[in-house]
Amino acid sequence: MRIAILSANPNLYSTQRLLEATNQRGHEGVLINHLNCQVMIEGGKPTVLYEGQELDSFDAIVPRIGASVTDYGCAVVRQFEMMNVFTTGKSQAIMRSRNKLRSLQVLSKAGVGLPKTIFANHPKNGDVTQLIKLVGGPPVVIKLLEGTQGIGVVLAETTKAAKSTIEAFYGLKKHVLVQEFVAEAKGSDIRAFVVGGRVVGAIKRQGLEGEFRSNIHRGGNAVTVTLTPDEEQTAVAAARALGLKVAGVDMLPSDRGPLVLEVNSSPGLEGIEKATGIDIATEVIAYIEEKIRTDEGDTVGV
Repeated sequence: MRIAILSANPNLYSTQRLLEATNQRGHEGVLINHLNCQVMIEGGKPTVLYEGQELDSFDAIVPRIGASVTDYGCAVVRQFEMMNVFTTGKSQAIMRSRNKLRSLQVLSKAGVGLPKTIFANHPKNGDVTQLIKLVGGPPVVIKLLEGTQGIGVVLAETTKAAKSTIEAFYGLKKHVLVQEFVAEAKGSDIRAFVVGGRVVGAIKRQGLEGEFRSNIHRGGNAVTVTLTPDEEQTAVAAARALGLKVAGVDMLPSDRGPLVLEVNSSPGLEGIEKATGIDIATEVIAYIEEKIRTDEGDTVGV
């Protein structure tokens, strides 16, 4: 098979590992920078050009679309879908997961456990106090809708601090979510890596002392963890609800069960592979093999 890894950064650990796993399993792995792709639209013949040249056919793609280029990246993924190329991440599912509000709404409808969260149009000063009360604060967590890797996430210890932070974000014309602070998590969360409807690996991430964000990019550390049945079911249900076949599901342990913080459509491999010793990249490629074999009876394509 010819499998394209869509990534704007060839030096990323995740990109390199996916290419390595593809080639080790006897396939041809090709790195494609989706930002250098052009989408040719004409009746009956959807085409993807790469640096001005029509791409040869691929059997599958693995999208690694950065948050800052979601719209363009998903347009390229959508074009491959129109060309009947199998993808580990549908464009609509990626778009849905990237919108924090939309993803929480979808997860809520699916009955997945979530921290209590409020979204409102620019509230007046008195309304801010009411929003904070509704999520059980203070303290409360304030999140930018478009933040990633812990950026744009603030813990406000007091009502006054929350008001100031919300006003500052609104002053920058940014929309925010106000979310309950789950104290019993103690600065930790769980990342479950889901491939094809099953958890293939999981880690517990612990933030630095005094840091409530556990992201590895923020200096947190990770250790392997065995999920409870409830945690495993929650992770699988969250990925399924958003339509993601490959996903990193971030959950907070709480007194009322696992609460999903976010579902990542392009989860990094480095932290989880190094902490668990599990070859996650190969799990992704094996999933592609299984889906193409099952869907097409030993032929490639979908």
